Formats: sequence, structure tokens, C-alpha cells
Amino acid sequence: MAGDSPAAAPTTPTGRGIELLMLGLAAVLTTSALVLVEANQEQSLTTDLLFVGLAYLVLFALAHLVVRKLAPYADPLILPSVALLNGLGLVMIHRLDLARAARAELLGRAEPSGLITAQMTWTVAGLTLFALVLFFLRDHRTLARYGYTAGFVGLVLLALPALLPSSISEVNGAKLWIRIPGGPGIQPGEFAKILLIVFFAAYLVQKRNLLSTAGRRFLGMELPRARDLAPLLVAWGLSVGILVIQRDLGSSLLIFGLVLVLLYTATERVSWMVIGLSAFAFGAAIAYQLFGHVRVRVQIWLDPFEDYEGGGFQLAQALFGLGTGGVGGTGLGAGRPDLVPFAESDFIFSSLGEELGLIGLAAILIVYLVLITRGLRSALAVRDSYGKLLATGLAFSVALQIFVVIGGVTRLIPLTGLTLPFLSYGGSSLLANYALVAILLRISHVARAPLPQRPAQPRAPIADASTELVQRPKGGTTPTPGTTPTPGTAPVPERSDES
Repeated sequence: MAGDSPAAAPTTPTGRGIELLMLGLAAVLTTSALVLVEANQEQSLTTDLLFVGLAYLVLFALAHLVVRKLAPYADPLILPSVALLNGLGLVMIHRLDLARAARAELLGRAEPSGLITAQMTWTVAGLTLFALVLFFLRDHRTLARYGYTAGFVGLVLLALPALLPSSISEVNGAKLWIRIPGGPGIQPGEFAKILLIVFFAAYLVQKRNLLSTAGRRFLGMELPRARDLAPLLVAWGLSVGILVIQRDLGSSLLIFGLVLVLLYTATERVSWMVIGLSAFAFGAAIAYQLFGHVRVRVQIWLDPFEDYEGGGFQLAQALFGLGTGGVGGTGLGAGRPDLVPFAESDFIFSSLGEELGLIGLAAILIVYLVLITRGLRSALAVRDSYGKLLATGLAFSVALQIFVVIGGVTRLIPLTGLTLPFLSYGGSSLLANYALVAILLRISHVARAPLPQRPAQPRAPIADASTELVQRPKGGTTPTPGTTPTPGTAPVPERSDES
């Protein structure tokens, strides 16, 4: 009979329809922004619009199909957020290309090569890596097996530029690059960041109970034992070494902040935060006294207009651009963001702020906030401890990088030289961040996927079910085992003596 069949299990929505809708909205916004830029700069629409627009649509349509096939239960808002940020970055880079071409024509110089083609090529490479990570990484817990290997490779990648000659590793005073003669440059530190997160998450899962062991109590806090401070001391020494040898304040701050947050997430002890922040303040004070490039960064931060023609020119121009944009902005293609050096990479936030204004920057920050919160939500939802720490580290790395970059451009903290994820021009950043997003999507897929259900066992008919004869004790009501089970008979209570 139909009534005897078990009810069908409810299906879990995948969210892929929402993802496709949000990707369509991102495509509309990106295309509209490209049209505004071309209309304001060229007074007409060029073939560049067709190239950038169609390439963008095809790439993220393919990315959606990859997610639908390989991670159908992944969070539906992560990929659209990334697509919108990447699209706005392409729009601003194309806008800066047009401004440079117009300026070269005005000065009678040869037209410079455009950066939009290179950035689109890096986007293709980044999405290819994104698909490969999703294809080969079917379970994020596999990374825990190679935690120490990832940590070793990450340290090698961090140290490699410092060991190479300055001619192929140093740019603008920082030894961060591996530059191939006649080819593109690579920043190995971008990939080292992900590998170190994989290592620290695996290490802290193994040592969490040890690191959570109570030490001495001081000022209401449980301080860790001295022998348990090794991870924090290693991270502190690593960050100071990067600051001294490579002159890279951004990577130093990023790595130390990641370790500190992962330690707190794993142990839930405030004492780690207090000790870590105190160690960072001590190290920063010593570095300021010993190293000239650190003092220069701090002096520019305190007063960029004191050396306006020199070291403070970049930051001063960025502040002028943000002030020009005001609340509503000058409009896409109607400002002068090309007056800021490195407007397409380190200072793309000020470029967007000049033409989109405070309202546009707030909208971009909201998109970043959606990306970060969805990553942290995946960390909360996933069932294994390693996945929680890994997703927390990946999401927080994006958050900390955004804070460091925007804080430097707005003079909240000293400039660091990092780039905004998915917005700024740069191949290494795009490749590493697309790999990061692929791992986040894999974790969110595992967190949202329905648990496998065991097949229901068929129930025996009532006529064939076994029965058991029980006796009721004279002084109570608790049944006690009687005779052995007799198939096909009903329980018969013992007769009372009073009946």
C-alpha cells in the first residue's frame, strides 16, 4: 500500500540558483561601470568594453559551473562577492589605462602598454587555479596530513626573496619578489600566507589541549606556561625577521596577527592576546629605534606633508584624492586618480574613493564584509576542529589584509605595501586569493552538505514479531524476565494470590 512506504527525505537546497542570480547582478554592475568609464573618458564605446565584458561573463559563468559540479552545497554568496570585487578592480585598472594613454598623447609620448590585458590574464590563471583546487581537494582535512610540509615550504617561500640578489628580488626597497627576466614577477609571500595557515591550523589542533593547560594565574588571567610559548615566539621571530631583512611591514603584521588569532581561537584564552600584543609592541619599538626604514614609514604616517616632494608624496596625493571624492565621488572616469603613484595596486582604494566617494567605498567594504562573514560562518558550521581553525585563519587573513591596506591609505596606521584582495593589480595576489577562496568553498560545502542517511531497516510484520512472557513481582510493579520468548503468544501476567 502507498501508506506503508516511507516518507521521502527532505532535500537540502544547494543555493546555486542564488549564486547564479548574484553573479548576474555582479555582471550588470561591472558592465555598467565599464560603460560609464568609457563614456566619460572616450566619449564613445570601444572594443575594450567588448573584450573585458565578454571575458568577465565567460570566466565567472565557467566558475559557477565548476562550483555547481564540484561543491554544490558551498556558500552561495562567496563567489559572487569575489566576482564583484574582481570586476570593480578590472574597471578601475581599465580606467587608469585610459588616463595614462590620454596623458601620453597630450605630452607627445608613446602610448604605454595597458595593464588590463595582463590583469585579465591573471584572472584567467586565478580562476583556473580555483577550479584545480576544488577538483583535487575533495576533503579539506587532507591538508592536515601535510601540515608540517606546508609550514616548511611556506618558510622557504618567505625566505627565498631575501636570499636572492637584489636585482631580481627588490622593488621599491622591499625584497619581496622573484622577477623573471623578460617575464612577470611573483611574490612568493602571497602563497606562503596560505601554507602557514594550513600549518598553524594543523599544529594547534594537535597541541590544543597542551596549549590550553592552565598555568599561573595573574591579574585574573590564566597565563600559559613558559614552555608553551614556542609557537608565539616563533611567529614573533619570523615577523621581526621579515621586517628587518625584507623591509616588509605588511607581511610581518599579517603573519603575526594570523598566528595570534588562531591561538586565541584554539585555546579561548585572553592571555595569549595580551602576551602577543605586548610582544608586538615591544618588537615595534625596538625596530623603530634600530632601523631607518621603519622610522621613515612612521614619520610619513605622522605627517605626510612634511616631506611632500619626497616620501610623503604618495600618501598626500591619496588623501587629496579621497578629499576630492567627498561623499558622492566625481563619477567613474571623471576624476584624476592617475595622479597618485601606484594607483592601480597599493592605492587603488584611494582611486575608487575619488570617483565613487564615501558611498561607493562603503558599498565595497560591505561586499568585503559579506565575504569575511560567510567565511567565518563556514568555520562555525563545519563539524571538525581542523576545518574550523582553517576557515577562521583564511577568512581572518582577508580581513586583516583589508584593515592593513585601508588603514595605511587613510592614515590610520603606517603604510605597509600590501594590496587589496581581488581589487588591486597583481598576479600573485589574484592567484593566492583564488586558491584561498576555493579552500573556503570546499569547507563551506562540507559544512552545508546533508549528512549521509543510513538505509531504513524493514520492520517485521506484527504476526511474526517475537513476544516475551514476563512476571510481575508480588510486592511491586517492575516487570522481571520470565520464561523464554515464545513466538506468536501474548504476555500473560501472573495471577495474584488474592484473586
